[in-house]
Amino acid sequence: MSTLRNWDYYNMTETFTDLHEKASQGNAFSHLYETIISRENILLAFRMIKTNKGSKTPGTDGKTIDDMKELSEKDLVNEVRTKLRNYHPKKIRREWIQKENGKWRPLGIPCILDRVIQQCFKQVLEPIVESQFFKHSYGFRPLRSAHHAMARIQFLINHSQLHYVVDVDIKSFFDNVNHRLLKKQLWNIGIQDRKVWACISKMITSEIDGEGVPDKGSPQGGILSPLLSNVVLNDLDQWVADQWEVFPLTKSYSSDDA
Repeated sequence: MSTLRNWDYYNMTETFTDLHEKASQGNAFSHLYETIISRENILLAFRMIKTNKGSKTPGTDGKTIDDMKELSEKDLVNEVRTKLRNYHPKKIRREWIQKENGKWRPLGIPCILDRVIQQCFKQVLEPIVESQFFKHSYGFRPLRSAHHAMARIQFLINHSQLHYVVDVDIKSFFDNVNHRLLKKQLWNIGIQDRKVWACISKMITSEIDGEGVPDKGSPQGGILSPLLSNVVLNDLDQWVADQWEVFPLTKSYSSDDA
C-alpha cells in the first residue's frame, strides 16, 4: 500500500488510473514520453528507488543513491531530463550469484541514474501492460505474490479436482529475450511512442562491462527487465489458458435440467 500512498503524494494516481482504463478499452499510446519525464513521475521514481535496498549497490560508476540524495529536486529532475535528451546508458556491472542448485545466475547492475530512469519508464508502462496481462499470471506483478498463485492452485484443486502441475523452466530466459519480438509485442499491447521505444532499445542493449553489447536479452537486475519479461511471456500465458483453462463438462446439461 505504500506504493499507492506514494502515487497520491506525487499526484500520479489519476494519471496511472487513466492509462490503465484507456489501455483496457484498446487504446494505443503514442505520446507517453512527456508523462515519463514529468516532474512528478521523476520524483516518484527517485522515491521508489530510494526505498529499495538495492539502491546502496553501486554500478560501474561507483555511485549509489546517497550520491543522488545530495541533489535538489530541481537538479534531480533536470539531470534525468538532460540524460534522456540523448540517452546512452552507462556500462552495466556484471555480478554473479549462486543459485540453490549450485549453478550461477548472472545479474546486470545498471548505474544508479539509469535505474531511476528505468523506474520512470516502468511506472508509466506498467498500468498499460497490466491491463493486457493474463488475469492469473502472478510473477513480477504489482499487488501479487506467490501466495496468490498458491491460492489459485488450491481453488483449482478443490473446484475442478485437478491434481497435476506442469513445471516449465525457460533456460536463461532473461539472457535470451528476443529484442525484435519484444518491440512487436510492446506495439501490439499499445505502446507506440517511438521515443519510448528508442530509449528501451538502448536500455536492453546497454554494454555489459567486460562482455560487450548484447544482441538479445534483458539484464536480470535491471528495474525494467521483469516487466519486459512479462510482456514477452504474455502471449504464452494466453495460449496456455486458451488450451487448458476451460475443460469440457463430464455431463451435458440443457435448459430442461433447470
